[in-house]
Amino acid sequence: MEKEKENWEMPMATFLIDHHSDQLRSISSSPDPNLHFPLFIDYAELMEDNPRIARLLFAQPKTYLPVFDDAALWAHKIVLREMPDDKKGVEKKFIHVRINISGSPLECPETFPSIGRVRVHHRGILLTLKGIVIRSGAIKMHEGERKYICQKCKNSFPVYPEVEARNSISLPSICPIQSKPCGGTKFQYEENTIVCHDYQEIKIQESTQVLGVGAIPRSILVILKDDLVDVVKAGDDVIVTGLLTAKWSPELKDVRCDLDPVLIANNIRRINELKSEIDISDDMVKKFEQFWVHFKDSPLKGRNAILRAICPQVFGLFTVKLAVALTLIGGVQHVDASGTRVRGESHLLLVGDPGTGKSQFLKFAAKLSNRSVITTGLGSTSAGLTVTAVKDGGEWMLEAGALVLADGGLCCIDEFDSMREHDRATIHEAMEQQTISVAKAGLVTTLSTRTTVFGATNPKGQYDPDQPLSINTTLSGPLLSRFDIVLVLLDTKNPDWDAVVSSHILSEAELDRTTNDEDLVNSWPLPTLKRYIHYVKEHFRPVLTREAEIVISSYYQLQRKSATHNAARTTVRMLESLIRLAQAHARLMFRNEVTRLDAITAILCIESSMTTSAIVDCIGNALHSNFTDNPDQEYARQERLILEKLGSIDDI
Repeated sequence: MEKEKENWEMPMATFLIDHHSDQLRSISSSPDPNLHFPLFIDYAELMEDNPRIARLLFAQPKTYLPVFDDAALWAHKIVLREMPDDKKGVEKKFIHVRINISGSPLECPETFPSIGRVRVHHRGILLTLKGIVIRSGAIKMHEGERKYICQKCKNSFPVYPEVEARNSISLPSICPIQSKPCGGTKFQYEENTIVCHDYQEIKIQESTQVLGVGAIPRSILVILKDDLVDVVKAGDDVIVTGLLTAKWSPELKDVRCDLDPVLIANNIRRINELKSEIDISDDMVKKFEQFWVHFKDSPLKGRNAILRAICPQVFGLFTVKLAVALTLIGGVQHVDASGTRVRGESHLLLVGDPGTGKSQFLKFAAKLSNRSVITTGLGSTSAGLTVTAVKDGGEWMLEAGALVLADGGLCCIDEFDSMREHDRATIHEAMEQQTISVAKAGLVTTLSTRTTVFGATNPKGQYDPDQPLSINTTLSGPLLSRFDIVLVLLDTKNPDWDAVVSSHILSEAELDRTTNDEDLVNSWPLPTLKRYIHYVKEHFRPVLTREAEIVISSYYQLQRKSATHNAARTTVRMLESLIRLAQAHARLMFRNEVTRLDAITAILCIESSMTTSAIVDCIGNALHSNFTDNPDQEYARQERLILEKLGSIDDI
């Protein structure tokens, strides 16, 4: 077996020199010989160049990955000799070949299963798993090798710790030197031969997006060594390639010993969940462009056609659907000269009577976001929302909560009023600064929470329009000010509205029996809407025009003057919210410029949050807002009214 491994070392080194000489030269230029250096190779490229080596790596990674590392050191020495003297570095001691399986035959369900489908037959092969880091352990010093001398034949041999035995070292029963078998059974430790490695344990969990209702997300322990430590943190989406093995559980009297699965990582990399899974073809982009060409004379009709696809099972509620769209799209993040970051993500809170469709919008919004976490106020404590410290094997670790797991996506919190006041206070920093500062069990750190918060709550008893929002919802002013839009949905028992809604529900039931595919040609299905939102977020960075700035500034100043009843809402955060909403509307309209139309729409959204002292009398109850037949005419009326109230007509 040893001779066979040596026979493969030369072709492995040849492959690395032929295909990765640039990486080898880059490693050679480093001045420190004791660092651990990664050498990244694509499995697909190796499979094409030398299928036998690729198959051996897949079937016996425990044997042949160390051989590949030795071949990398050999190739490094050859490249080092060929380099000019003025560019030569020092010879390195540790180079590790890291396998990337993207685009290779290993990217299949058998060798790339979900974490919950890992089974015994995956043990021993090169396995790849995808998940989100929910726990990140401390970086430790780990003994990776020590040498012993056989007292009979005086030859030395290395001994490695066993992961299965929780990294303990076991000496062989007889001398393992095969070239000169002596049968010796007594060994002595050789001084100064211990080789140590950086060592870290993380836990990854499968994404809840791929699980059905009632399924529990499974997790697995991952061991990182050397250059792989401290590469990822809690909340990161990762792809890990490595060797599946097991750990013995601690021995307890009269208790059967179990094996805990663990993945020894060969390679780990962070992925952008949104970019990796939402594929937007050129044909799809052309369809988006043609859609807006079709509605160039009446763009608001085109916008409303998109908004109708949001939660289509709920009749009307135009204001809510517009707010949901603007919240999911969000504005543009701004970083000033001092490095201070102003968030681009928007937050939305729905306050309403039971049966007004709040939870329906939460669930639909979660489907539109490729990374989302849904939780409830009753089901989440402050630790469940933010981060908690857990003790594992005598060591404290941080475990990510809902807001951290939703980093880069959407966090939906239903029954927002059910949380204790202390629990609500913990999300203040997460919503505005988009970080969570942790100081628990001696662990002091900061985690990222660049997430959009979508909350829903019932009012406290019967909603009283004469009282401020903070009293009706029992939510504090500082927390309310962090929401860009707060919509109040009141069930006023309007007979005309009830008749329209009941007719819609009954006609939908009739449509289910008679509809066919041709009737749905002009609708926006969920996958298309999801791709559209992702595309406009990625490709549009709207800039405010002068007239949009004047409208937003005038409205903000007017609200500040009359901020007696809604003091919690009319802070400087309102100005930032107006800018974000105007930018989001420009993106929704497929534009890179924020016009007066976008500014007026942002004002209408903010006005919907103001249950009293509104400057637009025609807003009314958001629950009874419906799509109009002529949105351009309706907008022109609202624009004229707003500009008259602002006194900005002469300036624009």
